[in-house]
Amino acid sequence: MIDHASGDDRNEREAGGGGSRLDLFADAMASVLDKCVWSQTMTHETLVPYLIEESYELVEAIEAGTTDEIIEELGDVLWQVAFHSEIASRTAGERFDIQDVAQRVTEKMVRRHPHVFGDEVAETPEEVLRLWTAAKAAEKTMRRSVLDGIPRSMPALALADKVLGRAGRLGVVPRSLAAPELAERTQRSQLPERAEAVEGPSVPSDERGLGDLLLSIVASARERGLDAERALRIAIRGLEDEVRAAEQSSSGHD
Repeated sequence: MIDHASGDDRNEREAGGGGSRLDLFADAMASVLDKCVWSQTMTHETLVPYLIEESYELVEAIEAGTTDEIIEELGDVLWQVAFHSEIASRTAGERFDIQDVAQRVTEKMVRRHPHVFGDEVAETPEEVLRLWTAAKAAEKTMRRSVLDGIPRSMPALALADKVLGRAGRLGVVPRSLAAPELAERTQRSQLPERAEAVEGPSVPSDERGLGDLLLSIVASARERGLDAERALRIAIRGLEDEVRAAEQSSSGHD
């Protein structure tokens, strides 16, 4: 681990205006842990709700806020990163700091951009994604399933998108999509009137229309006393079972 600046070094920088703004930021975080009794009670686990909240506030600022609001919310997320790093620097058995975090992510991004920092050539976004995926796979050699590494705590919609992407690598299509009669029934019978405007089993071509469709599905679920979040997670678990079955079948034929 790279050594922290001492308290004297921090005081000199604050008094003389020396150091970069990031140095002063790191020093401020260290001072908070030194002197704030509330912050001293925090752990990685107890900070998780704040990290989630700040992340959602950043998303809100990006989608509907001003430049100043984006700067503020990015700073709040950065503060959470610094908070976790500073806690680790003072915790036996962890002993890493913000410098180590910065070094680790820099090394990772250099590896995953061989077309920028190496000899590979990527002239399209698809080629970049291929190189990124290959580099990531080389790093994660201990993973045995395409599903490994997906955070289970993701919101259901984001989790569904992630699992569908991994399933697609194996050519696994959810049974609900592979059965035309089920898709037809879902479109024509199980959705409220507002969703019936969707022609056939097609999906709206823009995010506004898709959002309206998703909202109508949630509204329909509420009317029936169903939990849309839990229902989607149940469906995702079924898809994960299909993916793992496909992986086992594939390994059995190797």
